[in-house]
Amino acid sequence: MTSWTPDSMPDLTGTTAVVTGANSGIGLPTALELARHGARVVLAARSPERGGEAVAGILRQVPGARVEYRRLDLADLSSVREFAAATDAVDLLVNNAGIGMIARQETRDGFEMQFGVNHLGHFALTGLLLPKLLAAPAPRVVTVSSDAHSVGRLDFTDLGLERGYGRFSAYGRSKLANLLFALELQRRAERAGTGLLSVATHPGTTATNIIKLGPLQFLLGVFLKGAAAGARPSLYAATAPGIRGGEFVGPRLKLLTPSRTARSEQVARRLWQVSTELTGVRFKEFD
Repeated sequence: MTSWTPDSMPDLTGTTAVVTGANSGIGLPTALELARHGARVVLAARSPERGGEAVAGILRQVPGARVEYRRLDLADLSSVREFAAATDAVDLLVNNAGIGMIARQETRDGFEMQFGVNHLGHFALTGLLLPKLLAAPAPRVVTVSSDAHSVGRLDFTDLGLERGYGRFSAYGRSKLANLLFALELQRRAERAGTGLLSVATHPGTTATNIIKLGPLQFLLGVFLKGAAAGARPSLYAATAPGIRGGEFVGPRLKLLTPSRTARSEQVARRLWQVSTELTGVRFKEFD
């Protein structure tokens, strides 16, 4: 455990951060603290109304902050492409947005929703922003995974989960894909001789605020109170000077050990290839 807190963050003036899902959950305090420390922060989220409310909330706490909302729907690859094309510069990308434990649905492009949003959308976004990231002096990509990755299983012959769907198993699969992607991104960045750092995080139980609580909605306030704590791993991974690429940062900022499958370079390479084929996005600088 480290004594690091968001107050330990360096001055981020002159840097641009993109945070997906920054209008709620742990994405909001992540964006808030980055803005508080001087970064220009782009809040990437699907809802303009909630995005605007998030911007207003940050400005109330940090008057004069450089913060803006831009629409991004990770369930629609055309939206991902539009967002990336309109992004002028980025030093830090926080792949934070996620959905969990929902009934089976499909994205606009026909992918199983949890895999499509949590992994494929972020895979495409990262690849499309890669040239701009590599133009930055010290680029980082932080991808929010979960300890639920350990229950995930990847069947490349049934990525649509048409032969059987479970809400939690599908979520675990998407978080496994997040972790495989983050670790493979670091390996490719190193082989290409770039300075990009790719770090994965597990925020802890605060991540359950992505779940539709239904009759337990009254508990939402409890989860939201923990959002700042859930954001600590992301903020640490995004800004701490001693971070190494390929690390998996968990609650209390402890380094976690990924599951055996998550550490498999063979599985990671196959997932990368399949993700490239499904999204049509190539990481040309790393191929």
